[in-house]
Amino acid sequence: MAPLPKRRRRLIRRRRPRVRGPSFNRMIPNIMTMLGLCAGLTGMRMGLEGRFGESATALLIAACIDGLDGRIARLLRGTSRFGAEFDSLSDFLCFGVAPSFVLYLWALKEGGRFGYVPCIMFTVCMALRLARFNASLDDAEQPKYASNFFTGVPAPAGAGLAMFPLFLGLEAHKLGWTGLYELARDPLMPALTLSGTAFLLVSTLPVWSFKNFKVPAPFVLPVMLGIGGYAAVLVADPWGALAGAGVIYLLLLPLSRRSFHRLKKEAEALQQEEPSDLAAD
Repeated sequence: MAPLPKRRRRLIRRRRPRVRGPSFNRMIPNIMTMLGLCAGLTGMRMGLEGRFGESATALLIAACIDGLDGRIARLLRGTSRFGAEFDSLSDFLCFGVAPSFVLYLWALKEGGRFGYVPCIMFTVCMALRLARFNASLDDAEQPKYASNFFTGVPAPAGAGLAMFPLFLGLEAHKLGWTGLYELARDPLMPALTLSGTAFLLVSTLPVWSFKNFKVPAPFVLPVMLGIGGYAAVLVADPWGALAGAGVIYLLLLPLSRRSFHRLKKEAEALQQEEPSDLAAD
């Protein structure tokens, strides 16, 4: 048998075994979800150590990561059933368990045996909200206009609303406003925010998702300037900016509901016009 040519022998030596498995690009969204989960756990640890400012910062980082991992997964075509379930479990811990846990350490433990009740309400309602959201992913019968709305307040926004007393208390402590600080640490305030947010989570209130939100051309520049201004305030005075964002978000909820019902009426009117047009033909 004749020996193989030298060039062919080199090609055979350089040939590497094929590695089976997902590409690294497809792993990036799951890695980000894992980092968000670690941020939520770190926030709970900071709360145990009494470092509530750092605890709130860790939960804010988890919220930012949660807003990015899904979009990055769609851009990289790395969406999967595993990623969706992993993201849901991470959301439950970061936005369902961690906020109530931190608020209990912040103020509710001073409320006696009833101080734990709002924490349970909030966490249970967050679990129900996430389960309802996962179930709605398989529902293909929703009208087109409904895709721009969440049913109930989404998990990260609910966590932010629930932690309003912590943001307010940290801002009051920084400014030296003792009366407002004591009010924020009164067990009644976090109990009200947790209970109220729990109701919003499981409600059927239509809430803007901002995923497909279109900004009219004349308002593009003002919106960009407003976002840039808020980012500057967030860096300069984070706790005041976050507390203010919670108030603004609550004020937007009635507008969101009105927008949903307006779109619903327009869609129903179009459906009624179509049969009449066909009958006229």
